[in-house]
Amino acid sequence: MGHLPKLIEDLALILIVAAVTTLLFRKIKQPLVLGYIIAGFLVGPHLSITPTVVDTTNVKTLAEIGVIFLLFSLGLEFSFKKLMRVGGSASITAFVEIIFICTTGYFAGQWMGWSVMDSLFLGGMLASSSTTIIIKAFDELGVKTKQYARVVFGVLVVEDIVVILLMVLLSTVAVTKQFEGIEMLFTVGKLLFFLLLWFIAGIFLLPSLLKKAKNLLDEETLLILAIGLCLGMVVIATQVGFSAELGAFIMGSILAETTKAEKVEHLIKPVKDLFGAIFFVSVGMLIDPLTIMEYRWPVLWITLLVLFGKFLSTAAGALLSGQPLKQSVQVGMSMAQIGEFAFIVASLGLSLGVTSDFLFPVAVGTSAITTFTTPYMIRFSPKVYDLILKILPEKWIVNLNNYASSTQNIQAESNWKKVFSSYLNIAVSNGIILLAMMLLSINFLQPFLDKNIENETLSSSIGLIISFGAAAPFIWALIAKRPGKLGYKELWLDKEYSRGPLLVLEIARVIIGLFIMGFWVNKLFSAMVAILIAMPLIVIVLMLFSQRLQHFYQRLEGRFLSNFNAREIAEKENAYSEKILSKHFKPESGLVPWEAHMVDMQVDQNADFIGKNLEELAWREKYGVNIAYIKRGDKLIYAPSRFNKLLPFDHVGIIASDEQMQQFKPVFDATEAIDTGEYDVEDIVVQKIVVDEHNRLKGHTVRNSGIRERTNGLIIGIERDQERILNPNSQMVFEWGDIVWIVGERKKIQQLNAS
Repeated sequence: MGHLPKLIEDLALILIVAAVTTLLFRKIKQPLVLGYIIAGFLVGPHLSITPTVVDTTNVKTLAEIGVIFLLFSLGLEFSFKKLMRVGGSASITAFVEIIFICTTGYFAGQWMGWSVMDSLFLGGMLASSSTTIIIKAFDELGVKTKQYARVVFGVLVVEDIVVILLMVLLSTVAVTKQFEGIEMLFTVGKLLFFLLLWFIAGIFLLPSLLKKAKNLLDEETLLILAIGLCLGMVVIATQVGFSAELGAFIMGSILAETTKAEKVEHLIKPVKDLFGAIFFVSVGMLIDPLTIMEYRWPVLWITLLVLFGKFLSTAAGALLSGQPLKQSVQVGMSMAQIGEFAFIVASLGLSLGVTSDFLFPVAVGTSAITTFTTPYMIRFSPKVYDLILKILPEKWIVNLNNYASSTQNIQAESNWKKVFSSYLNIAVSNGIILLAMMLLSINFLQPFLDKNIENETLSSSIGLIISFGAAAPFIWALIAKRPGKLGYKELWLDKEYSRGPLLVLEIARVIIGLFIMGFWVNKLFSAMVAILIAMPLIVIVLMLFSQRLQHFYQRLEGRFLSNFNAREIAEKENAYSEKILSKHFKPESGLVPWEAHMVDMQVDQNADFIGKNLEELAWREKYGVNIAYIKRGDKLIYAPSRFNKLLPFDHVGIIASDEQMQQFKPVFDATEAIDTGEYDVEDIVVQKIVVDEHNRLKGHTVRNSGIRERTNGLIIGIERDQERILNPNSQMVFEWGDIVWIVGERKKIQQLNAS
């Protein structure tokens, strides 16, 4: 008989036990992650009544592969555009929560007498909540359509990326044993440099590669290519000095911007599930019941810190970002747990040999307890809010809600902010590329030329020509590219106040460009030669060939933007509705003070209201909800009239509060329009007007005011005497000073305001 390697026997044991425990956990409706951990405990060395894994070294290697694929899959779901769309509210909430919980976690570890490294890694473990557990709880409780759920999902996105960065910093601290501020700043700068460089290079090259190989990529070759790219970036990241997890995450994020993202995500899921299961089983193998009993008090203290610390800090962050008190409480109650990332951070510390063995069992114990408490925390959040209303003085509550209202009513960015942001993008993107080229030139190209060419001057001259020939388009862009913004032209025309600061910005970036060139040339020649000969020659060449450099750079920039937006372009061609609903049609920010939001719902093919027009349905009158749009195929009907009908598979934008949505959703249990034309969704906005002598609305009802006809929009709210009326009845009469909120065409609302 042939010899069967112990690894195969161990895999059989791990997967069979994992399958049995996950079936059981599905039956009792609990997270599968806990099932895997219990399976690991059953096959681990600390339980003698069941078979035990023998080849722990190879299982550990497979577990490390599992972490890589978990982070790669997370990157595929992440995408940089997703982070940009998160918005300020979720970002502020996440940063307040992370700073608070990491700091208190560190001091809690010190208070319990732990080492500095154990305390640091404890803070990192507590930084992230569990996306899996929260989504599962939201599904079971039916609250995914509520307004605060959107903030929670945004916070989870920010948490994921911050924890990735924390892992890099913790790894650096663990290896160097240094905590100096300058060293940490250097690490952060180095990290940001490589992140931006990898992102720019990846977006420029990968989509083009996938496009050219489109006809050759079946499922098998795409899977192999994706895994190869993932592991290749893992190798590059470790060579540069970062963690393997960061490399996997970055490659996933780059692929997430391509048209193959969904396909790769689908193909990689079985691989991720398999190796991810092995990782979580390996976590369970580290559980020692005696250690948990020994550290039962730390488990209790850390659990209390998670439950109360995350709730208070997240709620405070939400309040600070401008969310209403009720919504802030709901966000805070939803985030009070730790999940998968806690195990990954703990396993990082263990693999680096800088944390104690008890940290893992403590993480598992805390995660298990907070996993079971999460659904109850979410369910009882309205009661906690009611309790807070009774405790807090009424003046405080009024001030908090006024703060939320004023924060959400902040107007759009100023021209200066837009122009400065454009300048910053030009400087950062081109500066990163030039720094990367300079490093390659100084560390690789020039040593190669010096080795093969004996004449030092000739070698340096060839290096200069090659280096600056490749870098010339980016030097031109850094020094001379104009921000392509209308705001820039408006500011430039304002000679008295704006032209001076704009000239300062122009001079500043020229100085930066000359400094980079001077430093680069100085590395190839002596300072005298660089100043008197090389630099003037480079400037003259840039001036003579500026037009060609501009055209070449625009081609490069066009290719980058085309690749960067390829996924959105494909979605527009294949599913125009998704672009409208997920990206452009976003009046929610103006609705937050009303405790209302917009939910996209699809009409079921068996709905009993199919074919009825909106006047017959009378949903506004019965339930207080408003329909902002009907999306049918590739056509968008916004502000539909009372004669529009709902048809199977229509997407309907419902504007309502959480309470109204709770009453209305059961009615929407199973869901030839008038062709109103196609509109540029960028022009659909939420704006407000004041009832005054100019628009002559006083005394008119909502229906006969003519606002719908004059703005091609609908009225979603009225403010009167500090009272807010959401989705007002069509027979309501306007009074002097009413503030009327309208969803409609930007220009027509502005004309109504000016009339």
